[in-house]
Amino acid sequence: MESLLPIVAMVVVFYFFMIRPQQQRMKKEKAFESSLKVGDRIITKSGIHGKIAEMADTTVVIETMAGKIKMERSAISMEMSAKLNEKK
Repeated sequence: MESLLPIVAMVVVFYFFMIRPQQQRMKKEKAFESSLKVGDRIITKSGIHGKIAEMADTTVVIETMAGKIKMERSAISMEMSAKLNEKK
């Protein structure tokens, strides 16, 4: 029983420092993706700046200076888009 205690402690520490924060981050990203609407200014994870022109279930059409691009919602960066919208 005593030899099992350190292993259990490591699993608990691993859960609270690695797994749980990642789960919370994923929930925040899902909430961000569902809160997007037409007209929002965004930045994608690849650095493309634009405005949402159209939306579908899992995709968005982004209007950029070069034209329109169809992308997955998951390609939109939550952190960079939040910083962009703070500067308004």
